[in-house]
Amino acid sequence: MRQTRPIEDFLKPIWKENPTFVQTLGMCPTMAVTNTVINGFSMGLATTFVLVGSAFFVSLFRKAVPGEVRITTSILVIAAFTTLADMFVAALSPTIYKALGAFIALIVANCVLLARMEAFAQKQPVGRSVLDSLGTGVGFTLGLSCVSAVREILGNGSFAGIPLFGPHFQPLLIFMLPPGGFLALGFWLLFLNYLRSRKRIQRVRTRPVLVTRRKVTA
Repeated sequence: MRQTRPIEDFLKPIWKENPTFVQTLGMCPTMAVTNTVINGFSMGLATTFVLVGSAFFVSLFRKAVPGEVRITTSILVIAAFTTLADMFVAALSPTIYKALGAFIALIVANCVLLARMEAFAQKQPVGRSVLDSLGTGVGFTLGLSCVSAVREILGNGSFAGIPLFGPHFQPLLIFMLPPGGFLALGFWLLFLNYLRSRKRIQRVRTRPVLVTRRKVTA
């Protein structure tokens, strides 16, 4: 298996292994808190904070933790940083804290975090683990923000609370309801799969054709 470079640890989760659009992890906050761009972006930042902090300590003490309690220890570390994130959001922005509700506390149950702890932080040094978690957090934030943008623009006629279409715009209210999360995510998955398919077709068309000649014997 090819050894990846540190920069790849950061970039892969943003696009090639995006938690939302490729791995389809963390669907609970993706469906629940993406009714506005501000909410989606804030949830992404809080999750990134927990990811990076947890990866740092899990990787730092990975050799000192017995295998029998490895997962339990990771969950405890994640829970500690989730509590810190909950307190930070409550102190910095009570409005956002009220909008996100219990979903900040539920970051501890987000499968993205335990997946990265087990797949990467438990096996790699601190620097690379932090890069991987930072990239995963950026990718997750990007995914939430993209889904939020579609829902808020179509469902409310605004972007980050800024009106876009004037008072005569008729919003599609379904995008502000829970089913709107599935619709917005489906639109993005369809669009991204189309781009990937088109890229594969172009790569096949531009691939050089090897012409072999038969050896003619007298």
